[in-house]
Amino acid sequence: MQGPPSKKGLRVNEDITAAEIRLIDDTGENHGAVKVEKGLTMAKAAGLDLVEISPNVVPPVCKILDYGRFRYAAQKKASLAKKKQKTVEIKEIKLRPGIEKHDYDVKMRAVDKFLTAGDKVKITLRFRGREMAHQELGMDVLRRVEADFKETAKVEQAPKMEGRQITMVLTSK
Repeated sequence: MQGPPSKKGLRVNEDITAAEIRLIDDTGENHGAVKVEKGLTMAKAAGLDLVEISPNVVPPVCKILDYGRFRYAAQKKASLAKKKQKTVEIKEIKLRPGIEKHDYDVKMRAVDKFLTAGDKVKITLRFRGREMAHQELGMDVLRRVEADFKETAKVEQAPKMEGRQITMVLTSK
């Protein structure tokens, strides 16, 4: 039994090492299991290449097609898929324990905008000076954020104290 292709990419024409292949011609008609030589002569007669499409089956599946055009189409398809993929970014919102209602509302609109765009939001609550004595005020603010986004987001990382700040990560549901 033969393994996957040794070089990168598909085997073409004389690189096909199997003695017998399952052949599909350029019109899409299945010719069943045939010798490699017959497949190569059919490909040469059509002015095309014999390409090993599925090397891991026995016998391997080969197709008669224009290899250059096939590679170009595959490259275009991969490029299009890469262009459409969305990278998830982590946006950061910084808060303070004594934040006023309007400032809080403005920050929460930004959080909502980030979550609807598909990004994760890291909420950082920083303590300065004597605020460290009242860490429960900071936890209250983060619980309020969690309650406000209960329907639209879930907490990916629970509030965690790191030095003089508490961080929490939200992600959209």
